[in-house]
Amino acid sequence: MSCETIGTRKPEFSAGFGGFARTMAHYLSLTAAPTFALMAVIAAAAPADVLCVGMAEPFSLGGMVPMYALMSAFHLAPWLRLVR
Repeated sequence: MSCETIGTRKPEFSAGFGGFARTMAHYLSLTAAPTFALMAVIAAAAPADVLCVGMAEPFSLGGMVPMYALMSAFHLAPWLRLVR
């Protein structure tokens, strides 16, 4: 798969987004969703007193687990483009 999805519409800036930087940006965009999913699993499995003393339960709406799950969902776009 080529990395043609990352770039700019401004011709004067297009020279800075080629080659190695474009490839690294593509692979970096693929690492966000699995990283946040792993962080959600770790936050759910860890005891509440390790993560935050004031946290009542790990699955509350204001906790870290829903936040990491939402961040993982928001960063799924590169994976969806990859399988499309």
